Amino acid sequence: MRAPEEKILIDGPAGKIDIIMERPDAPRGIALIAHPHPIGGGANTNKVAYTLARTFVSLGYASFRPNFRGVGGTEGVHDDGFGETDDLLAVIAEAKRRCGDLPLALAGFSFGAYCQTRVARQLVEDGHPAQRIVLVGTAAGFVEGTRQYDTEAVPHDTIVIHGSGDETVPLKNVLDWALPLDLPVVVVPGADHFFHRRLHQIRDIIVRAWRH
Repeated sequence: MRAPEEKILIDGPAGKIDIIMERPDAPRGIALIAHPHPIGGGANTNKVAYTLARTFVSLGYASFRPNFRGVGGTEGVHDDGFGETDDLLAVIAEAKRRCGDLPLALAGFSFGAYCQTRVARQLVEDGHPAQRIVLVGTAAGFVEGTRQYDTEAVPHDTIVIHGSGDETVPLKNVLDWALPLDLPVVVVPGADHFFHRRLHQIRDIIVRAWRH
């Protein structure tokens, strides 16, 4: 499927939220995409976030890719994932208003993946769990230059993708987080944190998993 990119602004808990929306005709679901850390220049135009969005559009989902607080046209200041979680929940509400109460996929990269684990927990507590979760380069454990991430537990069918050569979030961090959860991790040999020249592998892993 194809869908044009459309920029929209919605009201969020701390002001306006700047979103790239890609909505195909008659979508089968909604995909919420969360970008990497603003401290490292993360934005909704990040190549991994873009790859996640386009992958879900190809699967028939309406994609909503917000900017976090202080990035682009999104108001507010960075809040270490707490306010960002509230903002993502606000985007979900708006997506459902526009598209209907469709199945919801959560996808995030790096800091965005960490935030999506928090969103997923809140949705479970609210009685409306996500259909499935995709986490790439997940911020977990101590990450140099940012902080210690106490990443939430996620369901066993979560798709966790990490590069063996990740220099930002060491693979060991993610394996230590996943081990007590009995959570498989798909390791892409040689891939760095930003999956340079490996973006197609992210897409292929997700598409294969969605078809089974």
